[in-house]
Amino acid sequence: MKTTERIEAYLRGEMTEEERAAFEQLRATDSELDQQVVSHQAFMDQLRDYGVRHKLVSDMNAIHETLDIDEIKSEVIPQRSMLKVLWAKYRINAAVAASVAIVVAFSTLLSTGYFAKTNALNSDYNALRRQISKLTSIQRTQSAQMKDIAGIPSLPSNPGQYGGTGFALSSDGYLVTNYHVIKDADSVYIQNTEGQSYKVKTIYVHPQYDIAVLQITDSNFKSLKALPYTFKKSSADVAEEVFTIGFPREDPVYNRGYLSASTGYRGDTVAYQVDIPVYEGNSGGPLLDSKGNVIGIINAKQAKTDGVTFAVKSGYLLEALDAIPKDSLKTELVLNKKNNLSNLSRKDQYKKMQEYVYMVKVYQ
Repeated sequence: MKTTERIEAYLRGEMTEEERAAFEQLRATDSELDQQVVSHQAFMDQLRDYGVRHKLVSDMNAIHETLDIDEIKSEVIPQRSMLKVLWAKYRINAAVAASVAIVVAFSTLLSTGYFAKTNALNSDYNALRRQISKLTSIQRTQSAQMKDIAGIPSLPSNPGQYGGTGFALSSDGYLVTNYHVIKDADSVYIQNTEGQSYKVKTIYVHPQYDIAVLQITDSNFKSLKALPYTFKKSSADVAEEVFTIGFPREDPVYNRGYLSASTGYRGDTVAYQVDIPVYEGNSGGPLLDSKGNVIGIINAKQAKTDGVTFAVKSGYLLEALDAIPKDSLKTELVLNKKNNLSNLSRKDQYKKMQEYVYMVKVYQ
C-alpha cells in the first residue's frame, strides 16, 4: 500500500487496531511521515469545508429558483393589503432561504477569522503565542540545503502555524512552555539556538496555570550539561530586577525589567505583573531574577498598556510538576538544586542560558 493510501486509511479510521498501532509508532519515529499526516489532514479538512460551503450555496440557489420574484412584486406593490396572504404563501421558502444565507454568512466570517479578530480587539489580555509566517518555497529549499551541508537536523518543510518559547527543566530532555502555546497541536518541535530541531511530545498540561510539560523524543538529542539555574519556591519581591529570553523572532531575544506587582491580570494570584517589554512568541520563556533563579514563566501582556507583562509564578510550576502522574514519565524528573549563575555578569548569564532555551513550533 502506498504511503498516501496508508495515511488516508489512518485518518479515515479504516485500519485495524494492530495496523493503527504500528502506524502511530512509525509516525512517532519518522518526523517526515508525521508532517505528511498533518498536511494531509489539513488538506482533507479544506476539501470538506469547501464541499459544505458549495452545498449551502447550491441549496440557497435552488430555493431562490422556486420563488417567482415578478409575481411577488406585482402582488406586493399594488396591493399592500395582500401582504399577509403573500407571507402565508411564501414564508416557508423565505425562512429557508434566510436560514441558508445566515449559515453561509457565518461560515464566511468564521473562515476569515472575523470573530477571533473581534474578540482580540475587545480583550485587554493578550497571550503571547505568535503566528509564524510561511516561508517561500525558495527560502525553505535554501534553508534545508544549508542545514544538510552543516549536518544539522531540520524541521519539516512547513514552518509551522504557531510559535513560542520553552526552556529546560532537566538535562535529559524535559522542558516547559505555556499550555496555550501547544493547545490543539498535532505535532510539536523545538529548535535550539544552533538551528538543531527535535520532536517533542506533551506529557502533562495544567490549563489553569497555563503550563505544559514536554519531553524530547528525538533519537538525535543528546543530554545537556547540568542546568545552571534553579527554580525559586518562595515568592519574589516587588521591585526586584528580572530578565527573560524568548523567541518573538527566529533568534533569541533578551529583555530586562523589574517585578511591578505580586499579582497578575485583575489580581490573579497565580501570576506576577512585570514591567518588561515582550512580544508574541515570548510565551513560555523563563523569567529570572538577578541571581539567575527562575521565578516565573512569561505568558501574556496587557494589550493597551506598554510594558505590562504577566508571568506564571515558579511556585505554581513546581506544584504542577508534583502533580504529573509517575507513569507519564519515561525517567524521573529531577530539578537542579545548584545555581551557577548567581556570581556572573548579566552578559555571561545570558550566554550560559542560551543552551537551555528553545523556540517551540506548533503544527496543526
